[in-house]
Amino acid sequence: MLRNKLREHNKQLIKIASKVGVETSLDFSIFQNHGYQGLYGGLGQKEIHKKKGLKKSYKILDFMGLTELAANLFRATQTEEKIKRNKNCKYF
Repeated sequence: MLRNKLREHNKQLIKIASKVGVETSLDFSIFQNHGYQGLYGGLGQKEIHKKKGLKKSYKILDFMGLTELAANLFRATQTEEKIKRNKNCKYF
């Protein structure tokens, strides 16, 4: 349930982030990676994949437990709120 909620929220976050300069899928990957780095002590998506021993084609979110998913949902919701409060702010 939490994984599905996070999946849906990420779709919403893409729409909101596009209003502050996150326009392409590459931009969103960079944007998302910065979120991971903030939550995982500087580790980006590639490093998290390696630490978890995941194949390149696997999605990190599919290999998270409840606590980790909750932390990522919190990160995503706080990012969305920050963007809403600072609509004129560019993140890149």
